[in-house]
Amino acid sequence: MSAQTQTRRITAADIRARKGLEPLVCLTAYDAPMARLLDPHCDLLLVGDSVGMVVHGLASTIGVTLDMMILHGQAVMRGANRALVAVDMPFGSYEKSPQQAFENAARIMSETGCQAIKIESGTYAGDTIEFMAQRSIPVIGHVGLRPQAALAEGGFKAKGKTGAERDRVIEEAVIAEKAGAFAIVIEGVDEELAREITGTVKVPTIGIGASGHCDGQILVTQDMLGVFDWTPKFVKRYDNMAERTDAAVARYASEVRDRSFPSGDEVYTLRRIDG
Repeated sequence: MSAQTQTRRITAADIRARKGLEPLVCLTAYDAPMARLLDPHCDLLLVGDSVGMVVHGLASTIGVTLDMMILHGQAVMRGANRALVAVDMPFGSYEKSPQQAFENAARIMSETGCQAIKIESGTYAGDTIEFMAQRSIPVIGHVGLRPQAALAEGGFKAKGKTGAERDRVIEEAVIAEKAGAFAIVIEGVDEELAREITGTVKVPTIGIGASGHCDGQILVTQDMLGVFDWTPKFVKRYDNMAERTDAAVARYASEVRDRSFPSGDEVYTLRRIDG
């Protein structure tokens, strides 16, 4: 029996049971090699629609398609065999009706083998989450700063500045939980608002720019590795991969130009067999 078949994958029920216990470690993943590196350390890997900006160079997540999410979800599932893998539902794939959301979520799960889907769950999304949860689709909600709504809301702005805004974000979270979401991502909110939501809902909260009061944390992997020149305020850079990559490629370019690469160690010397 292979090591992969022996490994028990974390489930939605496992994640839900972690409420208030050891914090959940979550990161984004978009391809098999990175998923393989992250898998031993993470409880949850999210194939986020942020792939549009991080990998494809789009200006926002709006242009991400269902086919793109499925393609990257398949790749991550090939690389991860322990962490729960959740796939984002892209803009336009779930808002029309609960039936539309279920059909597209079912397609994502059947074609990727992932364990859950995530939707950006405004107050409108309760019926959709409930419809999917009742039909065996594990759902993660997403409240606060919702990137798919950024154009309508005037950009990427932290939430919780006014009483009305705070009440709306709390309502979003409560609706998602009552509808059947097994976890809720809280993005870009005031620290005390994150604390209040985490204390209110009975499912784990996963923060991104939402303070250490949440039941877990998630970051875009390329942000925390320092791949880009700029990162949001809430990101801590654990490395500077842009600088490391630049230095490595510069070394390679120099060695190609001065013909020190390839050396004798990197070439084949084969004995001819005549006749």
